[in-house]
Amino acid sequence: MKNSLYLRLAITVTLTFVLLGYVFYWWSNSLAQHSQFQAEQRLHIELAEHLAQDNPLLQDGVYDKPALENLFHTLMLLGPAFEFYFLDPKGNILTYSAKPEKIKRKRVDLIPINQIIATPEQVPVFGDDPRHNTRTKIFSAAPVYQGETLQGYLYVIIGGEIYDSIYSAAKADQQLLRNIAWLGGSFVLLLLLLLALFRNFTSPIRLLVKDINAIRAANFDQSKVDINHWKKKTNISESNEVVQLGDNFYAMIEQINKQFQQLKHNDKIRRELLAHLSHDLRTPLSAMKGYVETLSIKNDELTANERQQYINTALRNVEQLKLLIDQIFELAHLEDGQVSVNNETFNIGELLHDIVAKFTITAQQKSVKLQLSPQYCERMVFSDIAKLERILTNLIENALRHTAQNGEITVQITKVNEKLKVSVVDTGSGIHQKDLAYIFDARYRASNAIGEKNKHAGLGLAISKRLSQILNSELSVYSELGKGSEFSLTLSAAQ
Repeated sequence: MKNSLYLRLAITVTLTFVLLGYVFYWWSNSLAQHSQFQAEQRLHIELAEHLAQDNPLLQDGVYDKPALENLFHTLMLLGPAFEFYFLDPKGNILTYSAKPEKIKRKRVDLIPINQIIATPEQVPVFGDDPRHNTRTKIFSAAPVYQGETLQGYLYVIIGGEIYDSIYSAAKADQQLLRNIAWLGGSFVLLLLLLLALFRNFTSPIRLLVKDINAIRAANFDQSKVDINHWKKKTNISESNEVVQLGDNFYAMIEQINKQFQQLKHNDKIRRELLAHLSHDLRTPLSAMKGYVETLSIKNDELTANERQQYINTALRNVEQLKLLIDQIFELAHLEDGQVSVNNETFNIGELLHDIVAKFTITAQQKSVKLQLSPQYCERMVFSDIAKLERILTNLIENALRHTAQNGEITVQITKVNEKLKVSVVDTGSGIHQKDLAYIFDARYRASNAIGEKNKHAGLGLAISKRLSQILNSELSVYSELGKGSEFSLTLSAAQ
């Protein structure tokens, strides 16, 4: 099992505080040690000088090794925190207070000694520790002269080996222990506080992960999981990034469920549409098959006139089948949403004259009056001329199909505010009120449709509706049963 975000944060914070605690301890210890060295060296800065002046042997500059060894031994007994050495002018160790096997160096660097003699106020200054190959310690030093001649240096280590061991033990038992206890207590308290804060901060994330896993297990069905607690809160203190993420997650799940429902609805519509279209496709196919079979079986028995009549009927069914298939492909292409729009400025009156002229002969054959109102119009619109022509063609074809003999079809242009309304008004059979809500449905045909029912599949209005939406327009209908219908489309006037 992978570590949770809270566990990783807790481990990271713990390790960070351990590191910071160590750095703080090291820094405070170094600072305390530096202050201690500075104070002790300042306190004993003149120790070597006083010893050199007060001792007759050193005061006269006389070098007597046995006598100095005895002197240093006595001084060390009196002050066990100090170590005494006598150096020649080059820094070589001549006499010392320690046992011979304790001495690791034969020479002491004179640069720190000269520095502290010249500027005793600049402490701490560290010099070589004769008892260690690399270690340095604070010290006190004074030159020893014989007359005007430099005889050597009295070199006193402050806080010698014995002092270090005793001081370290005491420090570990007292002050250091209290400091560590105080630091450890503060560290634990702060760590617990931060862990509690992190747990509080990460709890919404854990809840979000839980909801995501639950909604996934439910196959993204929102009705099976209660995630209403992620609705946006009005409290500003609760509107942090995690809550906003949860709110977006809730909105996403809602959108996914809406799309699922829409897909199910669309799938149901497609199945119904396929069922209707299958029926409409079978009708001309069955009729065409019957006439072709009749021609094949009774070809010799038929007169030339009957044979031609059968052929013409079969051709009409072929044309109806081709029209239906073309409309199906056109509607599918529009539903894909991959249609480009080529808007341009043009004279709407000229387009309507051309469309009306295209249907004049068909209207005359049906004894229907087709007219344009007003007869002349110079208004300019900004739209896609090809798609607008397709919409108006479908509307006029639909009006001709539902208008009986001696009826009228009028294409009207009116101005509504800053837009132009183009209407196709007929005096046909009209549409029942219960059918108006479904008139633009691809699978629907009005129950009171009259005339040439076998020549259309009800897709013309569905195509026109989709085209009007692509043009950012609105195709509306008003109709009264037995009195006629009016289909209207609003267009944007050219600026």
